[in-house]
Amino acid sequence: MKTKHIILAATLAVCGIMTACNPGNQAKHEEAVQADTIASDKPALLVAVDCYLVDSIASNYASGEFSIPCVPMTCVTSTDSTDVKVWGDFWVFNYNQVGDTLKCVSGGNHPGLMHMRKVGDNYEVFAFEQVEDGAGNEASARKIFGENYDAFHAVNSDEQYRAKALRDAIIDYVKQNGLTAKYCQDYGRPAVSLE
Repeated sequence: MKTKHIILAATLAVCGIMTACNPGNQAKHEEAVQADTIASDKPALLVAVDCYLVDSIASNYASGEFSIPCVPMTCVTSTDSTDVKVWGDFWVFNYNQVGDTLKCVSGGNHPGLMHMRKVGDNYEVFAFEQVEDGAGNEASARKIFGENYDAFHAVNSDEQYRAKALRDAIIDYVKQNGLTAKYCQDYGRPAVSLE
């Protein structure tokens, strides 16, 4: 079976920003059928991404009242449901609410490749290949992202794009969880309106 790349339009607590991932692989009918199958599962895939970021990544940082994931770029490849590959520029931040402001306590980005499998109607992450920090960063990113490296690099290197993606994710999280926050603030920076 051929591999198919699609874009997940992130919903819920995940950012609603899309990036093209290997657009050259979208021609054949059998690939379109594969894409339709994965596209219909995208909410379950996104929930699995969120859960993994909050449960397995955010918990390694200084804790806050709220853990908010943000994924400004995600690509999916599937050749079978036992190993759905989800590449992303995965971010998660912990916040405390002080008055009407969500103040960032901790967090960061963890780009890489999540391996997922279907369990019932849901997906679970069973392995995560992370891009290395420091001197091995670019080489490991190129190895992990492969043909999706340029899409990843375009998002990962664009600070304004990432800032907007995070703000959008926080706005969605605030609305969905009925929070009263009207601003968010990173340490040492001015507060940003969520309205």
